[in-house]
Amino acid sequence: MTTSFESGPSVASALIHNDRGEYLLHLRDNIPGIVEPGAWSLLGGGREPGDHSLTETIHRELREEAGLEIPALEPFAVEEAVNGELPAFSVQIFVGRWDGDPSMLTLTEGIMLHWFRPDILPRLRIAPSIVSLVRRHARTISCP
Repeated sequence: MTTSFESGPSVASALIHNDRGEYLLHLRDNIPGIVEPGAWSLLGGGREPGDHSLTETIHRELREEAGLEIPALEPFAVEEAVNGELPAFSVQIFVGRWDGDPSMLTLTEGIMLHWFRPDILPRLRIAPSIVSLVRRHARTISCP
């Protein structure tokens, strides 16, 4: 069965957490024309013609954006994203665990990566939907 780009999500994002109950967030560039400029967000991006699945998309995006390899990424949720004047679009959220140091990664997009505990997120410039998503996921895992 072939999946067309028009059916279902065409964007994939990664909800990455560590053993300390923190979540890896990406500070996006503050430039016009991108989704959520200058805000904290999840790593990810759009499906490209060479991607056979959204699983391939998220692995490619993590490699391209941060040189990050997370072998075990599992689908977690499909969320609707809103981007100002553009129509809403669906995003496949994948979840994975990584305990590395984000300052050691080579970031090719955005400003920086940083670990945050869920209780800190409302103090950041971040989409409320990401705060909700992180809290929902945090309730499913046991952390210190």
